[in-house]
Amino acid sequence: MAAVVLLPPLRGRLGDHKLLRWLSQSQLEQVPVPVDPLAQVLGALGLERPVEGLAALRMWGQTGDRPGTWVAAADPVYMEPQLDRLLLHVLGPGDVSRPEMRRLFDGLQETLGADGAFGFARLGGCGYIRSGRPMVTARVPTVLLDRQSPEGSLPPAAAAADTLKLISEIEMTLHEQPVNMERQARGQPPVNSLWIWGGGYAPAQHAAPVPPLYADDPLLRGYWVSVSGTAQAWPGTIGACLDATPGGFVAEIPSEPDDGAALNGELLVLRDALRSGRLRHAVVISADGLRATLRRSDRYRVWRRTSAMLDGAPA
Repeated sequence: MAAVVLLPPLRGRLGDHKLLRWLSQSQLEQVPVPVDPLAQVLGALGLERPVEGLAALRMWGQTGDRPGTWVAAADPVYMEPQLDRLLLHVLGPGDVSRPEMRRLFDGLQETLGADGAFGFARLGGCGYIRSGRPMVTARVPTVLLDRQSPEGSLPPAAAAADTLKLISEIEMTLHEQPVNMERQARGQPPVNSLWIWGGGYAPAQHAAPVPPLYADDPLLRGYWVSVSGTAQAWPGTIGACLDATPGGFVAEIPSEPDDGAALNGELLVLRDALRSGRLRHAVVISADGLRATLRRSDRYRVWRRTSAMLDGAPA
């Protein structure tokens, strides 16, 4: 039995010295930050990450139904102007309330979608654009650009003139939205743009060799459904995943602020499952860019000291 587990940030949160030694005896690697959960999980399973239709997969994961039209993600962001560039700030559900999202997308639909060329929709904290005519969009998800310049991730102007024109119209419309004036009056950043990415059609459902998934991430869930895999919500503990799936699993542990004790407890369960032979091997990937490949035989690497990779911030 094998497991792939996505973890919250790991560095500086492990208070158990034995856990630090155990992780240091594994094959430790640094992965790019921000971490792309879908790419990392599929890489650990030996599968390729799709490059088209990611927004449709995410919508599929949210609704349970395969979208039948061309869809792009249109996520709320704050583009912070600096002297020589823009910085993109992700505005998630904790930053923009559902009533605010509803007002913003209703305004966009009324202004830009009235002629039927585009449809603006929101599901929870996620935004979408439907179009009868496919467009060239960015391929990089919003979360991978947080506090970074989006310039290098925009599609080429020559190939995406229609998309860039639409973005300009969206930004002008958002600038006039009362909800943004209200946000600024409260000292909150305005939703002054949408990051449009992952455009395409949902793939036809097919079968791929994936273990059961326990996660709340809609993109992960949508991919799993698209390949006829079993996807369930995070059950609360790694122990519950072990009990339910004797053949292996993929799990995403939600991030809880300052809950280091719970994270230590979940890793102890993984360690004990490896030592007992209940797990053959495990791959854990943390949100702050650590990837550890863990095997039962790692315990014989007694010469390894605690790795400096487990301390401080990502390199």
